[in-house]
Parts: sequence; structure tokens; C-alpha cells
Amino acid sequence: MRHVDSFEIQPPAPHTNGVPRSAWTRSGRRVSRWHRPYTAVLVALDFGAAALASYFAITSFAQAMAGFTKGHDDLFWFRMVAYVLLPLGWLIALWGHGAYDRRYLGIGADEFKRVVRAAITVTASVSFVAFAKKIDLSRLSVGTALIGALVFILLLRYGSRLILHLVRRRAGQAGHRMLLVGTLPETLEVYSAVTRSPAAGLVPVAIHITDGYAASRGIETPVPVHAGRDILGLVREVGADTIAVCGSASAEPGELRRLAWQLEGTGIDLVVAPQLTDIAGPRVHIRPIEGLPLLHVEEPTLSGPAWLAKNLLDRVAAAVGLVLLVPLFIIVSLGIRISDRGPVFFRQPRVGHEGRTFRVWKFRTMYTDAEERLATLRDLNESDGLLFKMKQDPRVFPFGRFLRATSLDELPQLLNVLVGEMSLVGPRPLPADDGDFLGDVRRRLLVRPGITGLWQVSGRSDLSWDEAVRLDLYYVDNWSLAYDLSILWRTVGVVLARKGAY
Repeated sequence: MRHVDSFEIQPPAPHTNGVPRSAWTRSGRRVSRWHRPYTAVLVALDFGAAALASYFAITSFAQAMAGFTKGHDDLFWFRMVAYVLLPLGWLIALWGHGAYDRRYLGIGADEFKRVVRAAITVTASVSFVAFAKKIDLSRLSVGTALIGALVFILLLRYGSRLILHLVRRRAGQAGHRMLLVGTLPETLEVYSAVTRSPAAGLVPVAIHITDGYAASRGIETPVPVHAGRDILGLVREVGADTIAVCGSASAEPGELRRLAWQLEGTGIDLVVAPQLTDIAGPRVHIRPIEGLPLLHVEEPTLSGPAWLAKNLLDRVAAAVGLVLLVPLFIIVSLGIRISDRGPVFFRQPRVGHEGRTFRVWKFRTMYTDAEERLATLRDLNESDGLLFKMKQDPRVFPFGRFLRATSLDELPQLLNVLVGEMSLVGPRPLPADDGDFLGDVRRRLLVRPGITGLWQVSGRSDLSWDEAVRLDLYYVDNWSLAYDLSILWRTVGVVLARKGAY
């Protein structure tokens, strides 16, 4: 067990936890600095994107702009507006909407939402100036410049985020070093949650327990545990730049308020991790009442216009997909018949929406005697859940391995989507004969199972049973149409990488 018994404040050593003393100011201040060069790069990319969009608009509609740039002076000012002032306007709008705030950079959708809001501001400003000055501009060219700038900025920021995530995963840099404060179970739960996604850049480096020194004896911990320490002194010692107050520790308003006062001017971030896990941001709202911030959690949206749009999208996409994929279906069918004599499709009972049983359509990837041979392979099961999984399953014929690796065996499930038994995105469909749908697991039956889902883009067959269930329940509780589209986009990359498919 890693445990540090420390009840006195010790001055930080010249180098602690790999963090040189020079990283702190004279007042002991240390600020996470990764965002500064990253923000500078974003500023340059945003300016270039706006200028590039103006260039494309001008070259695409040169004839429409010719009347506005007749004189030499007009041409100079036109270029100044297009290539300097308009891009600067974009930067001001982006800054005003918090698109450079480090709290929103690198993770989540807030950064992109703020870019869209900035685009609305720029559009409104350009329209107001043109109306006030009675400037005769080509609406098509201005619209192209503004929409083009928005698209370029979003694409470049998305690419920058991918590079940032790569640096965080490969090098372990460009992140926030966190000190977790709370009881040991609470801090370990937060540790598990934040380390589940290295791309988020949150790196717990130590734990400060609030329930007494003896509470952690005999328990293995992934980072050092401290008790009875001055928190600011401990932050300096371990080289942290973020304090995460976990669970019940956040319920002491006086202590939490005094800690926030202590952190003023230190550059250290204070975050609160309440005992409310796996609830996405759109469902959580803060409502301050007489100085008391109340955390309001809305119910999951499992009906209404958005749900209707999801159903419509499922049916239309399934119908179009089945028509377009007919040639591929023929090729795959021939490959299966050549590999093993027997039916092309495999149909198995699954549990669907509200516990209704249906038969799922899949391309057959195993020999026809697979069910008879299963009994002899039970001891070789590599899954800890309901489904039998084996990386080198001898029941799968070679062409079937290819179908599984590329997920082509799942495509016939579009038939289930078309008739309303499944959805494009949803929880994993589980067999009906041996499924345990009691307790929390039953909640996943509130929605239709999906061809893809969080389990598909988060590891597929490499996931443990508990983790797969957690992801399914998270999807049910936090579903949205935008979330579905995001999962569909991520599925493309996962399928191409053939990650976790066997």
C-alpha cells in the first residue's frame, strides 16, 4: 500500500514528484501551463481559418465583388476588411463567448457550442454594420465567408483536439495534476472515473483523506494517501494544480468556502465532484437559492420530438442502407456459402425494448455445429459476463473472422431497425435465454438495443461485463440525438481500427 503518514507541514523539496521548484512563483503559485501554447495555436488557426474563408468567398464570387472594388483605395480597404478586420472580429467574438477558456478546451462539446455562438455574433455584427453603413455586398459571398469560416474553425479545432488527446495518451503531458480530497472510497471512485478517459487530461497524483488516518490502512491505493495535512502545503509538495473535493467533503459549506478563499490568487483550480455519477452535463443545472447552489437533475428524455426524430432517422437510414448494401450482401453471402455449407444468416433470440423478445439478423460467422461444440469450450470463456467470448474461437471459420473484425456481420441488423425492433444506436442486445435483467440491468430495456453504441466505441469485446453495463446505463440516462450522431461518427473509426472485435 502506498501511504504517507504526515501530520506536519513540511516545506516542499527542490524537486517534488518530478515538478521542479521553478514551476512555482515566489508565493508558491503553480499554474497548469499547457493551455497557453495550445490557446496560442488555436488563435492562429482561427485567424487563418477566417482569412482562408474570405479568400475562397472572394475568388469564388469575384465577379459579384468587382463592383465593390473599383478604385485602388476601395481594393485596399476591401482586403483589410476581408483578411484582417473580419478575422479579428472572429477572434474577439470567440474570446467573448469563452471559446479560449481552458475549462472548455480539449474535452466535451462546450468548446464547439461556443464557436457556433461566436459565429452567430459575427453574422449579426456584419449584418448590422452593412445595414447601418448601407454597404452593398454580395449576400452569397458574405454568407460563404461566414459559413466557411465556421466550418474551417470547427474542423481545425477538432484536429487540434485529436493531437492534444494523442499527446495526453502517449506522453502523459498537457494535463491537470489533481489532489483528491474526501473519504477514501469517494476519492477512489473519482480516481476510477477520471482515469477512465486519459484524453480528458486529469491525472490524480495524491489523495488527502478526511475520515481519519486509520480509514486507509490495509487498502491498496494507486496514488499516495495523506491525512492531517495542510491542503495548500500538500498541493505544492505533490505538484498539483487542481483540487477535487469529492463526495461528502463537499457537503461542508464552511470548509469548502474557506478553501476557495485560500486558493484565491494561487492559480490552483477547485472542482467539486458530488456523489452523482454517470449523469451528463445537459441534465444537470445549478440553481442558486439564497446563496445555496442546488444541483438540479432532469429526467432522461425518452419521449417527445427528439425521440420521434430518432425513430424516423433509424427507419430512413435503415431503408436507404439496405438498398445501397444489396451488392455487398450478395458478395458476403457467397463468401459464407463457400466457407461453410449452411444458412447465410444467423438468427438468435434477443431481449429488446420493454423486455420484448425478437430474433436478431446477423451474417453467420460460425460453423453449423457451433452450438454443439460450445459445451466443450465453456472453460475457455474469456468474458466475465453473460456472453461467451473467445479471441481464437475454433467455431468461427476464416471468412467469419474477417466479417467479425470489420463488423460486416452486423449489417443485416438493419432489418431489425427497419421494423422497429432495434435502433442504429443503443445498448448492446443480449440473448434472451440466459439474460439476467434484474436490478439496475433492467433499466437498459427502457430503450431499443442498437447496432452500435457506447460499448461499441469504448472497447467492444475487450470490456468487462460491469463496464459494458455501466456504459449501457449511461446511454439510457443521457441519450440525445446529438449524442447518437457522435457515437455513429466514432463507430466509423472504431470499425476501421478493428479494435476489440473477435
